[in-house]
Amino acid sequence: MSTTPATLITLTLPDSADESKTGNLLIQRGELARVHQFTYSEIADLTAVIEDALTTFAAVEANPPVVPDLPPPTPQPAKKTEKPAPPSEPTVDIPLKKGTKAVKINHLKITGGETDAAAYRQAVLLAGKLIDGRLWDGDSPIRIDDVYALAKKLKHLTERDLSLFTLEDFVQIENTSEDAAHLLERADLR
Repeated sequence: MSTTPATLITLTLPDSADESKTGNLLIQRGELARVHQFTYSEIADLTAVIEDALTTFAAVEANPPVVPDLPPPTPQPAKKTEKPAPPSEPTVDIPLKKGTKAVKINHLKITGGETDAAAYRQAVLLAGKLIDGRLWDGDSPIRIDDVYALAKKLKHLTERDLSLFTLEDFVQIENTSEDAAHLLERADLR
């Protein structure tokens, strides 16, 4: 003996009478269902709406839609596990007039005078002024002898004024091993 599943009817109406008089009617039996959206002017109209929805649902039951089975999921190729990048050297963000520039921490050193956190913050601001003035690119190491003395030198200089100077007028430039080899080569040629 096969039993026919029960027919479920769900009627959804607005919460208050002030809202628009629209509603939804869901009719479901077994695996088949149909949603019917409607408008009405008074509660007595709902009988006709339900009757119309049942008639339409009967047509769906008589000729149910064919829903194809989903294709089996295709296995995703195993992602190559990327080797984590070697820990890069820590950087400090140098504030510029337009944005910031990340500079390796060892490219900005204080070699004399005050070396506390306040002096380092001042050095970061001064480095920004040197980059904005196009004296320093932030990619080569520099050494500041005295942060507060440098701040006094740069205090009244504009970016345009800085073009009259070289980077060496304000800071020490650390020679890399390639620079040192080049200097030794030049010394041997003399």
